[in-house]
Amino acid sequence: MDPELEAFIPFLPETDLTDPVTARKAFAERAAARPAPDTSNMEIEDRTVPADPDVAVRIYRPRQARGAIVWLHGGGMVFGDLDTEHPWAARIADGSGAVVISVDYRRAPEHRFPAALDDAYAVLTWAYEHAAELGIDPERIAVGGHSAGAGLAAAVALRARDEQGPPIRFQLLNEPGLDDGQETWSQRHFTDTPWHDRDKITTAWRHYLGSAPATPYAAPARAADLSGLPAAYIATAEFDPVRDEGIDYALRLLQAGVSVELHQWPGTFHGSQAILSAEVSQRQIAGLAAALRRALTS
Repeated sequence: MDPELEAFIPFLPETDLTDPVTARKAFAERAAARPAPDTSNMEIEDRTVPADPDVAVRIYRPRQARGAIVWLHGGGMVFGDLDTEHPWAARIADGSGAVVISVDYRRAPEHRFPAALDDAYAVLTWAYEHAAELGIDPERIAVGGHSAGAGLAAAVALRARDEQGPPIRFQLLNEPGLDDGQETWSQRHFTDTPWHDRDKITTAWRHYLGSAPATPYAAPARAADLSGLPAAYIATAEFDPVRDEGIDYALRLLQAGVSVELHQWPGTFHGSQAILSAEVSQRQIAGLAAALRRALTS
């Protein structure tokens, strides 16, 4: 474990996903207590995307931005919203120079799969169709997210490919949750890791899927064919149950002819980049933003 991160482990809050309402409230309170990011160099606007039902988004527009990313927050598909994601969305926008469209997708267990996917896909379609109004290049739209949001972004890319939907330039997948099977080495061995452990992941999948079997649009690791998908940056944390499914997905993308940059961050755990004082966290965040900048300006 990175020593700068390890020092914080005794102080990490516990999240109980068996009680979604309480988990959301506690997460929101912690997020509200964090220092606000510097947003002086960007415009921020709340919008509503017409869909069934409508989807709330928050748009971060740095000066002279042309590319955009549809950004999907983490939280096991159970918690997280536009306000809790605000610091991360702002940092991605600031570091990449891209327009960030943060999506307030419906959460489980009240809204199980495919509600979140439908919301995310509706926002992608809206962004593409309203690119001129948004001041973005319709050929430079990426999808991305953290944790469950990264898995959701991967599912959006699969659906857009299969349905000949809007062209996606890039996938930015940070510590993605992709596999409901939980049979990888890291899933079987990292059963008591900080913040994110096997039991929490099992509970999150149960909330999201209910009793329905997972499809590739719910768990992208189940997709048999990964050809024709957008280029990807995939980041994984060393002490993380979902580490190996991210690495496996990267390798399968490569074997399907998709360009991939895979970055495995040593000494880290799931979500540890929230500890902003750690040097490795700063490099992780800078790496995400730089990868998006390269993808949307090349």
